[in-house]
Formats: sequence, structure tokens, C-alpha cells
Amino acid sequence: MSKKPEAASFVTEITPRSQDFSQWYLDVVRRAELADYSPVKGCMVIRPYGYAIWELIQQTLDARIKATGHVNAYFPLFIPESLLTKEAEHVEGFAPQVAYVTHGGGEELQEKLVVRPTSEAIFGTMYAKWIQSWRDLPILINQWANVVRWEKVTRPFLRTTEFLWQEGHTAHETEAEAEEETLKILDLYADVCRSVLAVPVVKGRKSESEKFAGALRTYSIEALMGDGRALQAATSHNLGQNFAKAFDITFQARDKSVQHIWGTSWGITTRLVGAVIMVHGDDSGLILPPLIAPYQVVIIPIGRENWRETVLPRAQEIQKELADAGIRVTLDERDERPGWKFSEWELRGVPLRLEIGPKDIEKSQVLIARRDTREKIGIPMAGLAARVAELLSDIQRSLIDRAVAFRDEHTQRVDNYEAFKEMLEGRPGFVIAPWCGDNECEAQIKADTQATIRNMPLDAPKPQSACVRCGKPATSEAWFAKSY
Repeated sequence: MSKKPEAASFVTEITPRSQDFSQWYLDVVRRAELADYSPVKGCMVIRPYGYAIWELIQQTLDARIKATGHVNAYFPLFIPESLLTKEAEHVEGFAPQVAYVTHGGGEELQEKLVVRPTSEAIFGTMYAKWIQSWRDLPILINQWANVVRWEKVTRPFLRTTEFLWQEGHTAHETEAEAEEETLKILDLYADVCRSVLAVPVVKGRKSESEKFAGALRTYSIEALMGDGRALQAATSHNLGQNFAKAFDITFQARDKSVQHIWGTSWGITTRLVGAVIMVHGDDSGLILPPLIAPYQVVIIPIGRENWRETVLPRAQEIQKELADAGIRVTLDERDERPGWKFSEWELRGVPLRLEIGPKDIEKSQVLIARRDTREKIGIPMAGLAARVAELLSDIQRSLIDRAVAFRDEHTQRVDNYEAFKEMLEGRPGFVIAPWCGDNECEAQIKADTQATIRNMPLDAPKPQSACVRCGKPATSEAWFAKSY
């Protein structure tokens, strides 16, 4: 971290979560060197440690996306304005967030270029060129890219003017195939969040007012953060034939008729890094699930003045042993007090801290501290790598169990509107209630409580009671929450 005088905004202390959750989050992002503010308002610089977390998430997602038959490609950052305006509902939905390029090479452009807020328009244009027959389908393309949405209120990782993501865009013969694709990706996202990030999510369909602009149906996964607010972790959209008709994406069907394709799009972003911070972190900083921790183990040599001669060689041997076993490990050789190093690596959320000193070498053991529970365990050096792997697996399980328990403790069910409004005071978590499906009713609930329908779970039973607000027959069970 820079020691220059102008770095006056350097965070030296972390605000307690219970005192100010929002400031705690910002302190952790800065102090753990995950990201920093850039000279461009609303944009962040993702620092190496934060980017390493994103890379591990990205690698897992990329492998799973490819395993389902999708391939990666890359499409331009700039989109001619005329392409974006072809799909009216889509344009209306993104209009407040669109950034334009009006000049290039010192000259005014004949047509403004849009800096992509998403890529349906350019994908649609190219698919119209590439697709001729049913034999060309399905097309299953994903891209890893950046997008720009001119946000008024920003927060590192959660909502920034520019952010990183993957966006899949697929084309299919039938509506059934498109729907199957949409739900397959939703399941993929949910599984990655739960099994890799240790973040439990609720899968469901968005209401009409909350769906993606231009989509037929939108599905999402919703996670509960440590302050009781919900976070939309990912979305998957069945686009129907809306974009196909706007961009004239047609194909000769098996019966020789000319038909429009059925499309989908889906994406997950760097906000997942923010989700990990807010679900697992504590007053000391990050707590990282082992599967996405840049370092799963940090080795800290402990000893007197000659520790570099007495302890360091054995620490280096252990580092190699763990690395050879496929464990991401770092050795902290800095000339700092052990207590200072402990605090720094706790801040960075490393799952296991391995301490080794002269007495440990004599006993042929090491002392291991877990970041999630702070429990300290003496472990023999013989078979150390296998024992470390077991502990990492246990931490991964422990974190998801803890997150599920928190979500369940902060999920309530109600069918009375007065009780519903009382429950939504503050940031209570999820409140489940029957809803009639009416947009005006939904809008009034939002006005009364500042809460929105996060989604309607796919496997929820059909409600037997009336709408929580208006008393009309309920069509679905909706999960409400205040959100980021």
C-alpha cells in the first residue's frame, strides 16, 4: 500500500459491522486491498487480491459453462445507436444508464456509438447473419467482458459504472428449448454460489415489473447479506422471440417454413465478490471460502532473531509439500511481529494459518488456526497435507451451513398486511407472503415498505390464502426484501 502523504484516505481501522454495516463493507474492501476508487467517478480499480478472487470464481464458472456445451467468443464494446434502438422495450429499460461515444479521432461521429450496457443488440445482429437453417441451431455462445451502465449511486463490486461479467446469448428452435436452457443456467448459477462461494440462494421467477427489459420471462437467484438485505446474485432470461423479431433472426424450419428463433441471455458479475464479503465477513475482515481463497493457507514462521536459519528452512519445506498437494499456500517471510502478521492475514480471510516455531520443530508438529472459528489445533507434520485438505473441506461446509442458518433465521412468513409491514421495518431479511400478481399492488407494497419482490420460487406451493395486501386471490408465493 502506498505510503505517500496524499494517501490520507487509507483505512487503518475497520468499522464494526454492528455499528455501520455499509462503512464496514467499504473499510474491508479498501483495507484488504480488494479494490480502490479510480479517478473516474463510479469506477473501481480491482486490485490483485480482489482480482484473484474473481479469477477463481471465473475459472469455475467458465469450466461449468463449457461443460454444458457452450463456447466462448468476444463481441465489440461499441454498438451503433441504430442497433440498440431496434428493440424499443430494451432501449427504454436501459436509457438512463447508456453512455455514448460522440467523437473519435478528433472528429464528430456520423452515428453515435453506445458503450455496451449489455450485448443483446450486437449478438442479435450477428445471429441474423449466421443463422439460416434449423441445422445451425442451437447456438450456445458465452463471452467474458466488461459493460458500462451509468449508475447514479455506486459501491465497489456491488454496483459500479463499469463492471466485469460473463453474458451468455443462445438461439434455439423452440420455446421449450429456450426455457430449458434458461432454467439449466439458473441451476448452474445456484450450484456455483452454494458449492463454491458457500452462499445459499433462492431460485425463482421475477415479477413482470422486475424482469429484464425485452424479456419474455426473467429468473434470478437471490442471496441474503449479513445485514438482512437481499442481493440479486445472477439472472437468466428467456427472451422469447422479441429480439429475434427486432433483429430479423429467422431460420428455415424442418417443415420448410421460415420462423424466428427463440433466444436466451444470462449473466453473473463481479458483484459476487461483494456477496462473499457481506455473507461471510466479520469485524476482523474477510472470511473466504477455501475454494475461492487466493491463498488457502498462510505459513508464519515464529522464532527469535535467528528464525531465518532455524525455522524458515522447515517452513519452506512445508510450503513445498502443501503446494505439491495442490493447496494454494503462501509463506510470510516479512520482518514483522507475528501478531501483526496474524491480524493482516485474518483481514484477508485466509482460511488456515499455519504457525511454526522452534518448539514445534522439536515436537514435529505445527499449530493451525481456522479463520472461520478461530480454533487452534496442533497437527503432526507427518501427513500434514492430507490433514490440511480435510480442514479446508470442513471450513467450506461450515461456511455454507452457517450462511443457511442465518438465512433461515431471517426468513419469515406472513399473510396479514399490518404484520407484513411491521416485519419489513429495518432490514429483517426475507418475508414470504401470498401475492395476487398485480403490478399496481406490487408498486403499492414497495411504496409502503421500500421492499421489492425478489422472486417467486419455482418449487413453492400455490398459496391457499388471499394476497397479503389487496385480498384478491393469490397467484404465487413471493419473497420480499429490501435489497442492494
